[in-house]
Amino acid sequence: MIAEVIVDVAHGEVDRVFDYKIEQDRYALGSRVEVPFGRQTLEGFIIGLKPKSDLSESKIKEVIRCLDEFPVLSTECLALARFVKERYHVPFALALRQFIPAELRGGRVKKKIISFASLSSEFTPVEMVASLRKGSTAQANAIGYLKEEGKVLLSVLNEKFGNSAIKSLKEKGFVIISQEKADRMPYKELDAFSKDVTLSLEQEDAIKRVENTQKAVTLIHGVTGSGKTEVYLRLINSTLKSGKTAIMLVPEIALTPQMLGQLRARFGDSVSILHSGLSAGERYDEWLRLKTGEAKIAIGARSAIFAPLENLGIIIIDEEHDGSYEAETAPRYKTVEVALKRAQLSGSKIVLGSATPSIESYDKALSGEYNLAKMTTRINGKDLPEFIVSDMRAELRRGNESIFSSDLKEELLKCVEQDNQAIIFFNRRGYSRQVICRDCGYVARCENCDVTLNYHRDNGVLKCHYCGSAYKMLSACPECGSVNLSYSGAGTQKIVAELKKLFPNESVLRMDNDTTSNKEGHFKILKEFSQKKARFLVGTQMVAKGHDFPSVTLVGILDADMSLYFSDYRSSERTFQLLTQVAGRSGRANKKGKVVLQTYNPDNLILRQAISYDYDGFFKNEKGIRQATGFPPYALIVRVMIESEDDGEAMSTLKSVYEEIKKIQQKRPDAFLFFNKMKCPVKRIKNKFRYQALMRLCGDYQSIKDEIYEKSLSFKTQKTLVYVEENPSNLY
Repeated sequence: MIAEVIVDVAHGEVDRVFDYKIEQDRYALGSRVEVPFGRQTLEGFIIGLKPKSDLSESKIKEVIRCLDEFPVLSTECLALARFVKERYHVPFALALRQFIPAELRGGRVKKKIISFASLSSEFTPVEMVASLRKGSTAQANAIGYLKEEGKVLLSVLNEKFGNSAIKSLKEKGFVIISQEKADRMPYKELDAFSKDVTLSLEQEDAIKRVENTQKAVTLIHGVTGSGKTEVYLRLINSTLKSGKTAIMLVPEIALTPQMLGQLRARFGDSVSILHSGLSAGERYDEWLRLKTGEAKIAIGARSAIFAPLENLGIIIIDEEHDGSYEAETAPRYKTVEVALKRAQLSGSKIVLGSATPSIESYDKALSGEYNLAKMTTRINGKDLPEFIVSDMRAELRRGNESIFSSDLKEELLKCVEQDNQAIIFFNRRGYSRQVICRDCGYVARCENCDVTLNYHRDNGVLKCHYCGSAYKMLSACPECGSVNLSYSGAGTQKIVAELKKLFPNESVLRMDNDTTSNKEGHFKILKEFSQKKARFLVGTQMVAKGHDFPSVTLVGILDADMSLYFSDYRSSERTFQLLTQVAGRSGRANKKGKVVLQTYNPDNLILRQAISYDYDGFFKNEKGIRQATGFPPYALIVRVMIESEDDGEAMSTLKSVYEEIKKIQQKRPDAFLFFNKMKCPVKRIKNKFRYQALMRLCGDYQSIKDEIYEKSLSFKTQKTLVYVEENPSNLY
C-alpha cells in the first residue's frame, strides 16, 4: 500500500506529494507520520492512500512510524486544507498546520498524565499494618491516610510520607499506582452564569429565519443589546439536539471569557475554547476534547474555524464586520470565506451577526444571496443610548484645553453620584503619542520602523507600536541637547492619570495591549469591572465590542474623528462601526444610557449618521460612493507586498513584479481600474523596507487573479518576502 505524504516543510520546493510504503492496517488517511526524507527524518501528513505508485518500487521508502494514536485530520479537514492552499496560494503544509496545535509538531506537547495512589484490595489495612516491621511509622501512617482518603495524588502522598516509604508499600503490593489523563482547563475561575430568558418576538423570528431557510448564510442585523447572543445560544442548543456540533467565533480574545461563561452555564463540559492566548498544554487539551468528541462546541477567535469537529451543524460568526477575522500572516485567509467552504463540505449553516454589518455582507443580504433577519429594538425595551456631541473647537475657544470636554466632566460626575460605571474609549495606548523637542523640532522615532515612538509613563520608556521595541526615555534632545521636550497628543495612560486627578477616590482600570499581554489579562480586568471594583474602564478597541456591563450608563468617546482621516477606503465604515459598537456598551440594563462624543467636526455626515443610529442611510451613501469610485465590493483591491532588510533588493524586486503585472494589464486593460507601484505609507517595519504594487480590478478579473499571484510569488527569495493581499484590512 502507498501513502501520499505532504512533508511538514512550508517551502515551495517541497510543496508536492511524496509516495511512501505502508502496511495497510497500521496507517489511516489524515495521520501524522515520521518519514525518511533525504538524509534526515521529517514529520508529514498522509493526504491520500493508493494501491501502488507510478515510481519504481526501489525508489520508494517506508514510513517510519505514526506520531499519534489516531488520525489528526478528518477527510473534511483535508478538503478544507486543500481549499486554503489553492485559494490563498500557500504551501500545502502551511494549510494543514492550521488544523492542529502548533506544539503538536515536533512532539512539544503531549497529554498530561497524573499518577494516583490507592490501597490494594487484596489485603485489609489491618493486615498491611500488622505485616510491617517495627518502626515503619511513615508506612503505617500512609496506609491509614489512604484508608481515610481513598485515591490520592501520588505527589501529595510522597510529600507527606516520603518517597521511600511509598516505594516500599508499592513493592509489597499494598499500594497500587494508577495513571489518568488530566485536563488543563483554561479559565477555571470563570463564573458560569445563566438566566431564564423569555424571547422577544424579534428573537423568535430570527431563530425561525435561520432554521427555516434553504440558504447557507443568514445575516442577523441586530442593534446593540437586541439579544443576538441568546439567539446564538438557542440555535446551538437545537443543533446539539439534532446530534450535530457547533463553532462560535468572536472577534477578540477579550470577548471569549464572557461568551465562554454563558456557553458553559448552558452546555457544561461540551464547550471547548480555542485561541492563541492559551498555554500550549491548554490549547492541546481543548483541541483533543473536540477531536475525540468529548466537547461538541468550539468557541474562539478566527483560528477556531479550523476546530477538529465532525458532523458540524452550525457556524456562528459574531461581530462579522470586524477586521480581526482577516489573517495578516500566511495563510492570509478571510474567515467568512473559509466558513463558507467548510459549510459547503459539512452541510452546515452559517450565521453572521452584527449591529453594523460590513458593506459586503449587507449588500449580499439585500440582494438575496444571504438570508436576512433584523432585530431593531433592545430586549430591555429601552431606547438606544442618547448621544451628547461635544464640539472641541468650542471647548478650546472657552479655554478648556483638558482631554475631557465640560459635557463629559459633568456626565462623569453624575455617574459617580448615581453609583454607576463609565467606559472611556480612546484608540491609542500609551501616555502620549509623540515626544517632540520644542527647540529644534526633533521627533523620537523607532530605529527599526519608519514611525514615531510613543511615551509609556508606567515603565518610563518610549515604545514602538509596530515592532514592540522599547527605548529609554529621553532626558534631553539627542539633536540639540535641549531639555525642552513636549509630549504631543494623548494615550490611554494619560487619560487614566487625568481621571484620577478629577476623581481621586475612584478606581480606574485600563484595557489595552500593554495591560492584557499575559494570558488572562483581559479576563481579570473584565471580571474586576463587572464586579464593580472600579468606577471607570479606559480602553482601546478592546472595550468596544460585545461586553455587557449592567451598571455602565455612560460612554465617553474621545477624538471621534481620528479614524475618519486614515488613507483607507474603509475609514468611513470603520468609524461608523466603532462609534456604534462602543456606544452600545451603555444602558444595557434598566438604566438609561448616554454617550458623550468629542469631535472637532460635529457636522461630518458619518458622525451624524452614527449619532442617529442610521445604518441604512450610512449603507446607502457608502454603497453609492464605492460604486461610483470603483471600490470593494464593486471591485477588488490587490496589493503585492515586497519586504526586505535590503532597500535596494526590495526596490529591484518591486520593479520586476511591476513589469510582470504590466504585461497582464496590457493583455486585459479592461480589468484594471488602477495600477501603480510605490512605497508603503509606513516604509519600514521591524527593520524591513516595504514597497507595494497596488491595483484595483473590476469585471471578470477571476481569470487573471491567479496569474497575478503566480507571477508575483515567483520573485520570493530568502532575502526578500513577496506576498499578495486581497482587499487588505490595513493599507499602512
